[in-house]
Amino acid sequence: MAMEQEELVTVVISQLVKPGCEKDYEAWMKEIIGVAKTYFGHLGTNIIRPQPGVRAEYVIILRFNNYENLKAWMTSRDRQYWLNQGKHLVQSEPHIQEISGLEAWFSLPGQPLKTPPRYKTALLTWVCVYILINLLNTFLTPLLRGLPSLIVSLIITIIMVVLLTYVIMPRVSRLFSRWLYGKQGRV
Repeated sequence: MAMEQEELVTVVISQLVKPGCEKDYEAWMKEIIGVAKTYFGHLGTNIIRPQPGVRAEYVIILRFNNYENLKAWMTSRDRQYWLNQGKHLVQSEPHIQEISGLEAWFSLPGQPLKTPPRYKTALLTWVCVYILINLLNTFLTPLLRGLPSLIVSLIITIIMVVLLTYVIMPRVSRLFSRWLYGKQGRV
């Protein structure tokens, strides 16, 4: 997969755990994530646990600062060792997706990577950013009066990115999934 050297990369790994092995899998996951954190360029890991009736698999989301550092982890002996240690806990090989840029906001969990047309992601992202920046400027900026403008911008952009990533875009992507992906994209 050809990617720009300095582009942030996200890997989404989903896997079914054998029934009754969840506690051991959690312990194994904690160990392998601890090792991944020691690799240069590791930016964080999120875990989405199974939810009965919604999703049966564990989803591990790993972020690296660029493709080369991700590749160093993905091809490392450390990773291979830990994968071998956990083989007896899982039902099948993991499903792995590499995502870069804004695609991570618009990928459907549990499905092969299929991102919507870029004009749709750009339009939806712009609308969300426009609304959010105006709300934050209206309600938050008055509370921050007296602070230097660079500090105000820092606070607003941090809040905006966190809200977009963890609250707004996942919900907006689900709400507009039919428009974004067509009939096959409903979540």
